[in-house]
Amino acid sequence: MEWKTPQWFGAGKRRAQLDRQVDATNLAQFGYRQMPTSQKVDWVRRHFNRVAPRYDFMNTLLSFGIQYAWKRAAIRMMGLSPGDRVLDVCGGTADLAIMASGRIGPQGRIVVYDINWAMLQAGLPKLAGKPAAHRIRFVQGDAEKIPFPDNTFEAAMVGFGIRNVTHMQQGFREMHRVLKPGGKFLCLEFSKPVNPVFRWLYDVYSFYVMPFLGQVLAGSAESYSCLPETIRLFHLPDEISAILQTIGFEHVRYRRMTNGIAVAHVGRKLNKAA
Repeated sequence: MEWKTPQWFGAGKRRAQLDRQVDATNLAQFGYRQMPTSQKVDWVRRHFNRVAPRYDFMNTLLSFGIQYAWKRAAIRMMGLSPGDRVLDVCGGTADLAIMASGRIGPQGRIVVYDINWAMLQAGLPKLAGKPAAHRIRFVQGDAEKIPFPDNTFEAAMVGFGIRNVTHMQQGFREMHRVLKPGGKFLCLEFSKPVNPVFRWLYDVYSFYVMPFLGQVLAGSAESYSCLPETIRLFHLPDEISAILQTIGFEHVRYRRMTNGIAVAHVGRKLNKAA
């Protein structure tokens, strides 16, 4: 295993991940690896095919279980209501959907939407025998081409997945499109820790401990070195807020969690009737 040097990239490198720059160069990043945009979906698919069988176990272990606190806090920030129809983009193994199901009540519905069928399959058994099972359905598809009509959902969310979408802004635009006016939005994603000392410890853990555990417990050091690489290329919270506002979300705000390891952005689709 070749260990990578921890590096948080500057604004220029982050801007190179925006849709216009990706299209202009026809190049996309998946971690530190650069490739033609047409190949990124396959790289992402292969990555999640490898990690899907132990995805929940490894995420719980590597985050010391804190990921569940992040997800619960983010769901609370959304302010879901009974009867809401919710789209969970890049929904994977359905953690966010299951947490949200208790807030939307028996009349609410959730679509877990993900391009990777292996991830959806890993989430299906978690619903077996649970009351929420009839509220949640799984649909495979591309976050850049969501196959639902305009103004369908009262809420849309994406958790720890948007940074893997080739055209991130297009993914956000699609979520905005399928939301009803006034609809609620959530993006929960990894980010850059605020405190320099904490950040240094996080870098050591991310680039040395995580790949080692990935090799020993999941048989793939590469998969768990790619994860911290993608995080270090991702946009900072203020940048994400500006992108969301440009797309048409209003009342955008964010909350850093665990010194900024994770950040939850929430907002609403502009209510044109208001």
